[in-house]
Amino acid sequence: MQKKERFRAFVEYFSAHQPDAQTELHYSNPYELLVAVILSAQCTDKRINQVTPALFQRFPDPYMLAASTPEEVFQYIRTVSYPNNKAKHLVGMAQKLTTEFNGVVPSTIEELQKMPGVGRKTANVIASVVYHAPAIAVDTHVFRVANRLGLTQNARTPLAVEKQLMQYLPKETLGTAHHWLILHGRYICLARRPKCEVCPITWFCKYYEQGQKKAAKLQVARGVMGDELWVMV
Repeated sequence: MQKKERFRAFVEYFSAHQPDAQTELHYSNPYELLVAVILSAQCTDKRINQVTPALFQRFPDPYMLAASTPEEVFQYIRTVSYPNNKAKHLVGMAQKLTTEFNGVVPSTIEELQKMPGVGRKTANVIASVVYHAPAIAVDTHVFRVANRLGLTQNARTPLAVEKQLMQYLPKETLGTAHHWLILHGRYICLARRPKCEVCPITWFCKYYEQGQKKAAKLQVARGVMGDELWVMV
């Protein structure tokens, strides 16, 4: 199957079965989403959703967060991954957000990345989800699933994956496609043991196709070995 055919199959399937795929992070405004995405790096959305209610209650806006200290913020996020660094990033982000952007989360990827703790992935999430910009964020799930499905080829960095997806995906699907890939990677196409036996899209998955070919070759090899052993006996 050619790459364009895989992309078409990917878009058609998920458009029909998950047309309204969204982030699983809980938030009520752009500021809260920005905080949640920063916290979610190398951590599960489930864990983030457990800590953010108390965090948002204590710091309901960036001005209150900016007036805090990393030490205080740490007490609210101590159960997430890398809490010390993330506490520093959150306070630094809030200070930048209030002093340079008047407390309004900026809409461009370039401006977003000026804030501490906001890399390209986080910036793409905010630009896409909040401002519906034609952007696609690449996390570990997106990186893995795009490669396995055959949507990307020889893409060894998140930026390379992003560029290939941007090139072939219809512009209007970019924001939703990000969630399609994440959710599929989170629940079906797992990193260590992908659930190919229940996956509904194996028919256009390059990873599954290659696995089937290897299994067929192994079966043939075993058959040949069996014949040889029979002749020897």
